Amino acid sequence: MVHASSNKMVFIILAFVIAGLLYKLSPILTPFLVGILLAYLIDPLVNLLVRFRVPRVLSVVIIFLGLILVIAVSIVLLIPIINNQIDTLAIVIPNMVTWWQDTIIPWLKHFGINVEMINVATLKTMLTDNWVKAGGFADIVLKELVHSGFKVLEWMLNLILIPVVMFYLLCDWDKFLAGIRSLIPRNIEPTVVRLVTECDTVLSAFFRGQLLVMLVLGLIYSVGLALVGLQISFIVGLVAGLFSIVPYLGFIVGVTVASIASYVQDGSLMSVGLVWLVFIVGHVIEHMVLTPKLVGDRIGLHPVAVIFAILAGGCLFGFPGILLALPVAAVIMVWIRYLHQRYFKSKLYQR
Repeated sequence: MVHASSNKMVFIILAFVIAGLLYKLSPILTPFLVGILLAYLIDPLVNLLVRFRVPRVLSVVIIFLGLILVIAVSIVLLIPIINNQIDTLAIVIPNMVTWWQDTIIPWLKHFGINVEMINVATLKTMLTDNWVKAGGFADIVLKELVHSGFKVLEWMLNLILIPVVMFYLLCDWDKFLAGIRSLIPRNIEPTVVRLVTECDTVLSAFFRGQLLVMLVLGLIYSVGLALVGLQISFIVGLVAGLFSIVPYLGFIVGVTVASIASYVQDGSLMSVGLVWLVFIVGHVIEHMVLTPKLVGDRIGLHPVAVIFAILAGGCLFGFPGILLALPVAAVIMVWIRYLHQRYFKSKLYQR
C-alpha cells in the first residue's frame, strides 16, 4: 500500500514538473506543436504510400514536395485575389454604411426605435485615406515585415522549424507512438490505448473532416457568389466557410453579409434571392453530402457545446484557445463518456 502511494506521489510530482516546464518553455513551443499537428494530419497520406511499398522516408519526401507545390501555387493565385477583394471591400463598406443610414435607420425610427446616426462622410474619408496610404493588402504585409525587425527573424526561424519538426516526426511517427505506448503502465495500457484510439477517431473527424468541410463550403460559397455577380464573393465565402465550424453560424453570417452587400451593390431583390439560393444549395450539400461523408457523427458535440467551447477557449487563451477549443472539447467528451460508463457500472450507482 505504501509502495502504491509513493508511486502515485511520484506521478503527481512528475506531472507538476512537466506542466511547469511547458509553461516556462511556452514561447518556443509553438513551432513544435504546429509541427506535431501537421505530422498528425499528414501521416495517413504517408501511410497510404507506404502500403504501395514506397519506403517511408521517400513517401515523406513526396508528400512534402507536393505540399510545398500546393502552398506555392495557392499563394501565387490567392494573393492577387485577396488584394483585389480587399480593395473592393474598402469601397463597398462605406456604401453599405450609407445604405444603413439612408434606408434602415429611417425605417427603424418609423417604428419608434431611436438609433444614433453614423457620420458616413467621416467614415468614408477615414477608410479611403487609410487605404490609399497603405497601398493595398500586399503593401500592408510588406511594410509590416520590413518594420518588424527582430520579430520577422523570429517568425522566419519558426516557419523554417515547423517543416523540419514535421519531417523528422513523419519519418519516425510509428516509432514515436510505439515509444510512448511502451511507457504506459501495463495494468492500464489496454484502457489507455482504447481511449486514445477513440480520441484519435474524434480528432481525425474534426481535423481531417470538419476542416475539409469548411474548405469545401468556402469554395462553394465563393464560386457561387462570384457567379451571381457579388463583388466581394471571395471574402464573404471565406468568412462563411470559416464560421461554419459552428453549426449554422457560417450560413447565418454569410447569407446576412452577402444579402446586404448584394442589395447595396445592385439594389435588386432578385440579386438577394440569388444569394439566398447559393447559400441554400451550399447548406443542403453540407448536410446531405459533406458532413455525412467527411465527418459523420464521430465528433458528437452539441451545437451549444461547440459555441461554449469556442467562447471559453477564446476567453481563456485568446486566438490559440479558439483554434484548440473544439479538439480539446472533443477529447474531454471521450473521457466524460468513459467516466459515465464507469459510473453506471460502479457500486456507487448500483446500490
